[in-house]
This record gives sequence, structure tokens and C-alpha cells, in this order.
Amino acid sequence: MDINGASAIVTGGASGIGAASARRLAAQGAKVVVADLQAERGEALAKEIDGVFASVDVTDTEQIEAAVTRAEELGPLRVLVNSAGVGWAQRTIGKDGEFASAHNLDAYKKVLAINLIGTFDCIRLAATAMSRHEPTATGERGAIVSMASVAAFDGQIGQAAYSSSKGGVVGMTLPVARDLAAVGIRVNTVAPGLIDTPIYGEGESSEAFKAKLGESVLFPRRLGTPDELASMVLELVTNSYMNAEVVRVDGGIRMPPK
Repeated sequence: MDINGASAIVTGGASGIGAASARRLAAQGAKVVVADLQAERGEALAKEIDGVFASVDVTDTEQIEAAVTRAEELGPLRVLVNSAGVGWAQRTIGKDGEFASAHNLDAYKKVLAINLIGTFDCIRLAATAMSRHEPTATGERGAIVSMASVAAFDGQIGQAAYSSSKGGVVGMTLPVARDLAAVGIRVNTVAPGLIDTPIYGEGESSEAFKAKLGESVLFPRRLGTPDELASMVLELVTNSYMNAEVVRVDGGIRMPPK
């Protein structure tokens, strides 16, 4: 699918995998809406790639709608990349046998609200806008790529909330792709492994920690880069025969229990 002259929305687009994806899409001629809550980083990236920044909390439907409307002002919306997400680590029960020490239920709900419900809300609204446009030369109206995680399959101790949310993203891929096939919109998901993003911090201790993490990767024995993930995002957007698929980009890692 040719995205030159089309618009694209990248949630969580101000940093990490989202920022790398925004750069890749812009290099192909798309006008990118960097949708994020990090205004300073988002505005800087938007300026760099000749896009626009939109302040978007993916748990706020009105803000998502506003980003879709803004994208449509730049060109026909053809691309959505769902990269916004959060993590939470806590065991299901505590060590003292008290109800109060069990997993924080509000935290569980928040992770699902952002990672799963927010992803679906973005999909349903962006796809609605995509459906209004004439198909491209390849018969497509758009392409959607969501970000899951290897935790959807290999969830570790303490990852109940995160794995639930990412497993939900994996689980919705096929039925949503089937829903949207009627209007020529493809839907795929990427499941990243251990990726070198700002979540690990900076400095000497951070680099040592990341090097240790990388030893668990099958090959190459290192963390992946955001651009290596963005390369797959771009492939899923532009390859017209990629649909309803979940692709692990993880160096062959299979996460241990902890």
C-alpha cells in the first residue's frame, strides 16, 4: 500500500517504538500525527518529520476523535499504529494471606484501560474514518498495526495485568481483521521482545542492566532497537498481503518465569 500523501496516527509516538515508527512512516511520505501525552518530545518529533503533535490520552475517546479529525486535515487517514502502553508488576496475592495485599485491582484495570481498551477505541474510530475514503490502487482503505508483547505468550511472574492486556490485543487481531476486511482495512499486530527504550533509564548502571537482559535473547544476544521494530511496522503497513497476523520480533527469546 502506497502511503505517500496519506495521513497516519501513531499513539505513544513521542518516544521509543512509536517515535521510530513515526519516522519510518514519514520517510515514506505520510503526514504523521504524533499522538502522545509527552508534549515536549512529541512536538519536537513532529517538527523533525514535518508532522503534527496531538495531545492524546488513549483512555479519552474525545481526544482520540480529535486526533483522527486532525489527521484527516492532513490527508486521507490510511494508517494507525497503536504504540501507547504502560506496564505494571505485582504478584496476584501477597505473602501475608490478607485480602488487602492482593494485586491492586485499580492498577489492573488501568493497565487494561490503556493497553487494551485504548487500543480498541483507537481502532474503531480510526477505521471509521478510513472506511469513508476511496480505496487505493491496491484496493485498500487503510492498515492498522497494534503493539502487543511477547508477554502475551510468555508472561512472567508479576505480569498478570500486562500480559492480560497484551494477550487481549493479540486476541482481537483476527476478529477485528475479519470485521474490517469488508471495507478493505488490514489489521496486524507486532509482539516485541526486549527492546531498548527509555523504560530502562540511562547511565552506566542502566547499560549494565540492559546488557544482562540481552544475555537471555537467543540471537543476537542483545536488546532490540526501536528501529528494528519500526521496520516491521512499516512492512505490515505497506505489504498488502499481510493481514490478521501477529508477528514476534524478539530475537528468538522465550521469557522464563522470572
